[in-house]
Amino acid sequence: MTKIDDPHQNGAQTAEVAEAFSRVTTPGERNRAFAILFVSLMCVGAGQSILYAILPPISRQLGLSEVQVTAIFAVSAAIWVFSSPFWGRRSDLMGRKPVMLLGLLAFAVSFGSFATVMLGGLDKWIPLVLVYPLMIFTRSIYGTLGSGTFVAAEAYVADRTTRAERTRGVATIAAAFGLGTTAGPGIGSALVVFGLFAPFYFISAVAVLSALAIWYFLPERTPPKSHRRVETTLHWYDKRMRPFVIFGVGLSTVGAIPIQTVAFFFMDVLHLKANETAQAVGVALMASSMSALFAQLILVQRFNPSARTLIYGGTFVALAANIIFIFSHAFGPLVFAMMLTGLGFGMARPGYAASASLSVSPDEQGAVAGVIGATSATGFIVGPVIGWLYEQSPQLPFIAGAVLMVVLLIYVRLSPTLQTAGMVVPDGLDEKAETQVPSG
Repeated sequence: MTKIDDPHQNGAQTAEVAEAFSRVTTPGERNRAFAILFVSLMCVGAGQSILYAILPPISRQLGLSEVQVTAIFAVSAAIWVFSSPFWGRRSDLMGRKPVMLLGLLAFAVSFGSFATVMLGGLDKWIPLVLVYPLMIFTRSIYGTLGSGTFVAAEAYVADRTTRAERTRGVATIAAAFGLGTTAGPGIGSALVVFGLFAPFYFISAVAVLSALAIWYFLPERTPPKSHRRVETTLHWYDKRMRPFVIFGVGLSTVGAIPIQTVAFFFMDVLHLKANETAQAVGVALMASSMSALFAQLILVQRFNPSARTLIYGGTFVALAANIIFIFSHAFGPLVFAMMLTGLGFGMARPGYAASASLSVSPDEQGAVAGVIGATSATGFIVGPVIGWLYEQSPQLPFIAGAVLMVVLLIYVRLSPTLQTAGMVVPDGLDEKAETQVPSG
């Protein structure tokens, strides 16, 4: 909740600050700012797709089970759920720039260290008994500090977009991550000739360079604490947030299923070897990422559908993807299912994230980005459950996913908040953009 003595006066003050910023920020600086954010989030996305493609076959060489592998992500995600709201609120006080910077550096350290631990385990210079705990620890660095990158970037864009532009702005941020996941398998294939873990160290280096670019070139004229005269206490249980949190947790849970099981699924259902699996999963992840990009850069940017349309449409498409996984045992249909997965979540996620942003005041954008960022990680907390279901039957996680998507569709239909997603203006106020996010 936000404590405001005079909402209309506060809205006018916020608009004045935005107009002042727009006068001192040149068009060249604005374009450069969004380009830096785009490249930074691409870097993180590329790292994630490389990790999901390479980790499963390596984990079996290290003697780890599906439950143990998913538990690595579960621990990091559990930390992320608490750290994301924290960094969102901190970005309201410290400014977006330092939080993004810290998050990128943490990602670089975590990603490089994680690769080093796996390398040490395979080459036997790290005792096997220490490998798994160290994998959890190094991944947890990302969960603790890395969440700041996403929430601060989303809040940075929210600061610089009007209500009408908000869905496009959020989709642009998601598209940057999606483009990175698309490029990740290609980067991995090109660099693996220098060693299996060369892609990890390359991505870590790019993350450091991105952090330096943010430090030197990202414009943020005034830290938010110097002009905000409100106290933000927004939490996930706020009545404005609860419907978005419930939907986001469900969506994140279903979204985690193909990400965490697709490599094992290809190995077990298609009977592929380790090197064949890495290639096949790379194709599938690329197909998923390209579909997500189509949703975020074409459907959202060109046709500007309502947030409610994106939520409904994305949920239906993701449901279809789970059904295909249940009944298919061939490479082509499974890749098509991954395409539908990318398309569905590429629509639904910007829809509910933008709706949540539009449901609160301009002074709560960092806080709401943190809450939404936390919901995006919750699906990985139940990773061990997904892994256990997979061990019973490769199709069982997708049956659970299909059932949950049906439940979400019913919930959206019954929730007044989600039915009017993006349509209600908080406190009767609208905000002006500090700067505008480029469309397309």
